This record gives sequence, structure tokens and C-alpha cells, in this order.
Amino acid sequence: MQIAIITAVSLHILSSVFWAGTSFTLARTGGIGGEKLFRPQMGAAVIAVLTGGYLGHLVHAGNFGTAEHVLAVGALAALLAAGVQGAIGGRAVRSLRNGTSDEARARSHIATAQRAAALLLALTAVCMGAARYL
Repeated sequence: MQIAIITAVSLHILSSVFWAGTSFTLARTGGIGGEKLFRPQMGAAVIAVLTGGYLGHLVHAGNFGTAEHVLAVGALAALLAAGVQGAIGGRAVRSLRNGTSDEARARSHIATAQRAAALLLALTAVCMGAARYL
């Protein structure tokens, strides 16, 4: 059981740091490079959400106190971040690749999606940190 928790925590932290870090960076740079990071970000998001769910099942099963409520808010914020990036950012990345939108408009949409996701992922990080002490 210990090795499962250690592995899940490691994967959760690594994927979450990559996901949030690239989101913060792309939000700050106006979406430049967003088309190159879209798939890795979405992959990291999937890993972060799956390992977070697995950790919730292992560590918090049968208990839904204050800490679990705070973690649930963080999980919801992470899911919303992935949805925003996938829907808005994904559409903009596709239009860039297909040449169906001008570059400035597509970058603006990518940056908007990244900014919204960065705020949601910051909330997620705060919830994860706070839940530890509740």
C-alpha cells in the first residue's frame, strides 16, 4: 500500500506542477507556444486528475469532513481548468493549425484560456495545501 501511495503522490505532484507551471507561463506570455504545449498540458491534466482521484480513494475513503470538502473544491477547480483549456484553448489551437483564424485572435483565445486555468489551478493548489491542516 505504501508504494502505491508514494507512486500516486509522485505522479500527482509531477503532473500537477507541469500543468500549472505551463499554464502560468502561457498566461503570462500571451499564449505564445500554446499550440506546442496543448497536448502535453492535457496529458498532465489527465494524469493529475486520475492520480488525485486515486489518492482521494486511498487516503480519504469513507470520510467526508472539512478537509475533504476543501479538496473537493480544489478538484472541481482543476476539472474546470482542464475544461476551459480543452474547450477554448483546444479550439484556438486547432484554428491555428488549420489556418482558419488569424494568429492574433487565436493567441488571444489561448491566453484567455490559460489565464482562467491558471487562476483555477492556483485555487486548486491553495485547497490542497489548506486541506492538510484542517
